[in-house]
Amino acid sequence: MLLVHGFGTCTFVWRNIGPSIALANLTAFAVDLLGYGESDRPFDGDYGIAAQAEYLDRGLTALRVSKATVVGLDLGAAVALRFAAAHPERVEKLVLVNPVAMDEIPADDVKSLQKNTARHAFRLTRGVMGAAPLIRDLLTKSVADPANMPEALVARYIAPYVGQDGVDHLLRIARFVGRDDMDEIDLRSLPHPTLVVWGDKDPWLGPEVGQKLVDTIGGSRLVRLPTAGRLVPEDNPEMLSDLILDFIGARAMAGTV
Repeated sequence: MLLVHGFGTCTFVWRNIGPSIALANLTAFAVDLLGYGESDRPFDGDYGIAAQAEYLDRGLTALRVSKATVVGLDLGAAVALRFAAAHPERVEKLVLVNPVAMDEIPADDVKSLQKNTARHAFRLTRGVMGAAPLIRDLLTKSVADPANMPEALVARYIAPYVGQDGVDHLLRIARFVGRDDMDEIDLRSLPHPTLVVWGDKDPWLGPEVGQKLVDTIGGSRLVRLPTAGRLVPEDNPEMLSDLILDFIGARAMAGTV
C-alpha cells in the first residue's frame, strides 16, 4: 500500500493509520512528496501533480513494488489519480480522501496562496516564524474538532516551513499546483476499484466534489463522514483505517492477528 499525503502535510499524517495496516499483514509505504516534509526541495524542481506522479512511479520501482493500492489525501489524491491514469498497471485499488479533483484544482487554500503570493511573502518575512501563520491556519481549519489539532501537533507540521526559506518554499510549491496536469486525464477510463472518503466539514472544497468524482469513475463508491474535516486521518483515524481495510478485504485478517 502506498500512502500519499496532501498539501502542507507529510508522511506524519499517516502515523495513526500505518499500525492497523501492519496488523493486517500488509506493507505500507508512506512517502514525502518532493518538496514536502523531509524530502529534497531543489530550487529548480518540478512540484506539479504530473511530476509528483512520476516520482511515485520511480519510487515504487526503487522499492521493487510492482503494484499497490494507493491511498491519497487532498492534493495527494490528485497525484494518485494522475499516477493511476499514467501507470494503470501499477495500481490495484484507489482510496481517495477528500480529493482535490474535477474543477476544484487547486482548492481554495492553495488558490489563496497563489493569488496573494507577494503580500504573503512581504508580511511573513517580517516575522521569525516563516510560513507558520499560513500553515497553522490551513491545519486548524482542516479538522472538524480543534482538539484534534493541538498546538504541539501544529508545530510538528510547520517545522519544514520556519524562516525565510520556509516562506519561499511554501509559496513555490503552491505555485506548481494547477489543473493543467489533470486536464488530459479521462477519469471515466480508470479501471481501478475506487473508494472516495469525504469529511463533510472540509472548508476548502464543496461536498459535491466527492459525488462528482464517484459519478465519473466507474465502479467507485462514496463514504461521507459528517464529523470529520479534510484531515480525516487526524479527525477519525480509526474509521478511516476500518474503511480502507474493509475496501481491500483485509479487515477480517487484521482482527485475527
